[in-house]
Amino acid sequence: MEFKPSVSMKIFPCFIAQYKYLLSLFGIILIAAACQKKSSEEIKPVSDISADIANKWMALFLNIERFATGYRPPVAARAFAYTNLAAYEVIVPNSVNYRSVAPNFKGLNIPKIEAGKPYNYEAAVNEAYYLMMKSFFPHISESYLIAIDNLYRQFDNRNIDADVLARSKQFGKAVATAVFDFSKTDVAGHEAYLRNQPADYAAPVGIGKWQPTFPDFGKALLPYWGKVRTFAINETEKVAKLPVAYSTRSTAPFYAQGLEVYSTTTTLTSEQKWIAEFWSDDIFKLTFEPAARWIAIAKQVVEKEKVPLEKAIYTYTKVSLSLSDVGVACWNSKYIYNVERPVSYIRTTIDPKWVSKLNNVVAVPYIAGVTPPFPAYPSGHSAFGGAAAEALSDIYGYNYAMTDNCHQGRTEFLGMPRSFNSFYDMAYENAYSRIPLGVHYRMDCEEGLRMGFATGKKVNQLNWKK
Repeated sequence: MEFKPSVSMKIFPCFIAQYKYLLSLFGIILIAAACQKKSSEEIKPVSDISADIANKWMALFLNIERFATGYRPPVAARAFAYTNLAAYEVIVPNSVNYRSVAPNFKGLNIPKIEAGKPYNYEAAVNEAYYLMMKSFFPHISESYLIAIDNLYRQFDNRNIDADVLARSKQFGKAVATAVFDFSKTDVAGHEAYLRNQPADYAAPVGIGKWQPTFPDFGKALLPYWGKVRTFAINETEKVAKLPVAYSTRSTAPFYAQGLEVYSTTTTLTSEQKWIAEFWSDDIFKLTFEPAARWIAIAKQVVEKEKVPLEKAIYTYTKVSLSLSDVGVACWNSKYIYNVERPVSYIRTTIDPKWVSKLNNVVAVPYIAGVTPPFPAYPSGHSAFGGAAAEALSDIYGYNYAMTDNCHQGRTEFLGMPRSFNSFYDMAYENAYSRIPLGVHYRMDCEEGLRMGFATGKKVNQLNWKK
């Protein structure tokens, strides 16, 4: 009997073929969807990316510069500036808010992205910060070099397309290389951590002129820093106004400046002591130095406001450039006027046994009554505070209230948090703190603030916004 397949059996092989085809098509659709999702993550705009990566790199920088030999205030400010400038130039191709500021700096040529190709900007930023940190801190301890590598790896494990990752990392590295190469052309500033106190510098001798001071008589710190390249200010703006004329007459304005320091330090209230110690940041290896203090303040604001990556890096860059420029201006002026420190004036003119309230609590042996090793006028703390306050106010508002937790938990000094109604209030208190500490005259603080505010305004005027 001849077997005849039923209609259903004739249709079955066709159904199987169609079923296999549909499964295959469905698989392709799933893969395409997955790829599309991955692609959208790869080109996520920097306005939607968390600032976590920038905050963690800044935290590590703050920790490392505290112990890095040679990283005193102007040197650290300059390193912050170039490091954050590299990160900023990495993100601007993807930003709808910010533009490149590189055209303001003659000789700095930033590589371009490949048009039409996707980039992962977090990976690119990670690469830039990594290269800049390695470049600016080649001399640090092995433990900190490992810390840099570990942080880099923390943001390097990305489940993204290999080509996109390679392209992104190459772009970040290319930008950082361009910025660091540009930094190397600044001969006076490049690797200055190796020559903080040059042996060839001889402080000018004369009445009222600065000389190494009691009790440690440290050599002049960065006497040639005025030659360092600036980002926004010109040569004229690097020179402070004339200080009060030196005099030992008890009726002279200069004598009144010295007497104020003496009177304040000999009758310190608990509030004045708290203010003086809260803003000190003078002791190497104990805290970050006074320029970095304002990066730490900026970091608190960035974290409090939960701003995206692009605004965080914009904040760090603007503050850093302001700090770097005012450091050049301040140190340039210090060695133009060479005004002796209060400790020298007071011990000669008012009280031969007087000492400042600044104590090096990590020195071996312990040193009491120290004074920073450079001329008094103008005040570096005040200048850094004014510049950073102006930059931060331009971004977050001139009435931005905050509590500064920079030294919370410290036991070596009074580091309890203090609250302020504005960044300007912080800058003014920071400047004033130098008087009860006994290391600056009022004129130093006032002129430092003026220079700081003026410098911050010049940096704000760079063409940042699109």
